[in-house]
Amino acid sequence: MFVESGRTRLHYQVYGRGPLPVLAFHGYGQNESHWRHVAALLGERVTVYAFDLFYHGRSRLAKADAPIRKKRLAELLTQFLMEQGIDAFGLMAFSMGAKFALTLLEALPERVAHLWLVAPDGIRTQFWYSLATYPPWMRGVLGRAVLRPQRLLNLIDALGQRRLVDTGLVRFAQWQLDSREKRLRVYRSWTGFRHLTFDTRRLAQLLNRQPTSVTFFLGKHDRVIPHAGLREFIGSLRQAHTVLLDAGHGGLLYDVASYLRRHPDELRWAA
Repeated sequence: MFVESGRTRLHYQVYGRGPLPVLAFHGYGQNESHWRHVAALLGERVTVYAFDLFYHGRSRLAKADAPIRKKRLAELLTQFLMEQGIDAFGLMAFSMGAKFALTLLEALPERVAHLWLVAPDGIRTQFWYSLATYPPWMRGVLGRAVLRPQRLLNLIDALGQRRLVDTGLVRFAQWQLDSREKRLRVYRSWTGFRHLTFDTRRLAQLLNRQPTSVTFFLGKHDRVIPHAGLREFIGSLRQAHTVLLDAGHGGLLYDVASYLRRHPDELRWAA
């Protein structure tokens, strides 16, 4: 199924038929199906609408190389809510998907019943995102690397050898650049979502004015979205709960699903 506006199509899949609607946004390099295991644990309590981010799965922007802005993304998601007749809803997001969830939260804070953030991107700017999007010369390097990646790979390797960047991050970056398809997705995602940025003080104010519960699922060994970088924001929220898992970044959704099987009390908001 799709939300369509002109030639822009935002694809989503529905899991479950429960009374509580939940919008879910996956992480970089994934698609909507990565929410299937979590959705199954929520059972008959909820209906999960799992979206493909742009540049992933079956979602398409009318202009693939034109960055999307928060106003436009909020309009598309609000259109979806209107088409489905949804008033109050929950949000779940992993990594880069948090940029979509937080955009909708900013637009409609009073309608968000609860918020699950799994290693969320968008709250604190991460090193690789800054490197790829802020210096104009670096965007050029990344663009050229789609076809000729060796110069960028050499730069990443040099940063690792000089211990300027964590070796786990270096391996993560090298893995994300090991094929032309991956390099193109990196380039389009990092540059295409560069306007989806957030004022953390404003986000905290919005959340603290609402009875919105916020749960963070974070990995102790996550070098991409480290726990330490989120502590200040989490501490500014009145109704925040953190689950710290013995995990890294890439497979964190599966670790969340495993945790929920062992701790069904975490699903109480969906009762």
